[in-house]
Amino acid sequence: MLNVSDLEKLTRGYLPDNEVTNIRRACEFGLRAHEGQLRKSGEPFINHPLEVAKILADMHMDYQTLCAAILHDVIEDTKTAKDEIRKQFDKDIAKLVDGVSKLTQVKFVNKEEAQAHNFRKMLMAMTNDIRVILVKLADRLHNMRTLGALLPEQRRRIARETLEVYAPIAQRLGINNIRLELEELGFAALYPMRHKILERQVIKARGNRKEVINKIRNALRRRLRQEK
Repeated sequence: MLNVSDLEKLTRGYLPDNEVTNIRRACEFGLRAHEGQLRKSGEPFINHPLEVAKILADMHMDYQTLCAAILHDVIEDTKTAKDEIRKQFDKDIAKLVDGVSKLTQVKFVNKEEAQAHNFRKMLMAMTNDIRVILVKLADRLHNMRTLGALLPEQRRRIARETLEVYAPIAQRLGINNIRLELEELGFAALYPMRHKILERQVIKARGNRKEVINKIRNALRRRLRQEK
């Protein structure tokens, strides 16, 4: 389970000390704001924003994005107001948090509405600050990783939304590693039996491919030795 020290250690690898200090302050603020809140899995709620921040830290995002990731649920899920975030941190972080909160409030009913409505909403967000979308994608990715705590119908709804809305957005932005994981997790949740069958076939195919590659590698080594 990720903790504040882990995140701090990760960010020290590429951010200056004063920015890492702000990230720690955001963690402490988030801990106070989410105190007593639990996720469906029973774990402390703060684990989720910390994991979201880690996904973005692995992408070497700036400290404002990481602070917004840590605080992205405080406006919607706690009594914390946008003005308080602005006072404690700065107006850019407050805008990012507010932007993510507004995206979270958008509800999708069907595929057609999701594509049209989400595209417009995301386009507006991109015009202001693309980091809002990056935080939202990281938020969705961690939610997909922890989907098992939800009821089957909830898992299917979120998986369908992920495949139809969020994975294509990640693709348009060129974030291929997030797109691939969203598609993998979404397909597994929406079509569990098909996923198991395909997974077995993929593992089998990879095994056969490795065997062929090993044969070619050994043949090349023998010939290279012969030719010195």
